[in-house]
Amino acid sequence: MLEANDVSVVYEGGFKALDGASVKLAAGAVTGLIGPNGAGKSTLFGVLAGAVRPAQGNVRLAGETVTHHGPVWRARRGLARTFQLSRELASLSVLENVLVAEPQMRGERLVSLLLARRAVRQEEEAALEKARALLQRVDLWKLANAPAGTLSGGQKKLLEICRALMLDPRIVLMDEPSAGVNPTRIGEIVAFVQALRQEGTTFGLVEHNMGMVRALCDHVYVLAEGRVLTEGRFDEVITDAQVASAYLGAQA
Repeated sequence: MLEANDVSVVYEGGFKALDGASVKLAAGAVTGLIGPNGAGKSTLFGVLAGAVRPAQGNVRLAGETVTHHGPVWRARRGLARTFQLSRELASLSVLENVLVAEPQMRGERLVSLLLARRAVRQEEEAALEKARALLQRVDLWKLANAPAGTLSGGQKKLLEICRALMLDPRIVLMDEPSAGVNPTRIGEIVAFVQALRQEGTTFGLVEHNMGMVRALCDHVYVLAEGRVLTEGRFDEVITDAQVASAYLGAQA
């Protein structure tokens, strides 16, 4: 569904954040990227999402080369992303935060407001129903009118996933969804992602919480110093001696 082939990213000063990394995200699966801080995980996500342009290599989305297309172009073709630090619009309501993600609403154009009021109203009602259904799934509908900035860390992560889902994505890239989230909310995020995966959504996951990785991921890549160190099922890679040295040893 989504793949990066032999990608390298070099930042100013010659620092090589990625050095020939290759990953594949299988359709309908959850693929994890783990590794120590500075391994290049978030940079690789940026390459996959179109926010970072690689100096070498290519990216393919559903078989199409998309290396030179940016994040908006990729989002329109079914690729959504969430971030390590929640990016809610704090002063807007929870419901408004979800509705702003609905793409290409006719009501945003003056001509449509003047000449197609009925169609605009129907479209807005459909978007509202879609947002309501998503928020109900994560128990946030009761807070629909609350300012998004008042939510807990875990609620903000769930809100961000709901906002991404307004795009009807085929693929969602999640960057550390457990960061700053209490264990109860982590369980809710895991359950939500598992349900979405059963419905056919493909996921990429950058995560330091090994419990979440174990619970969610069908396949795991381990990155170190910008390269893929090893890959496989979680139970396989976590016992690899190279991983213990490069990753678990770095945490200890």
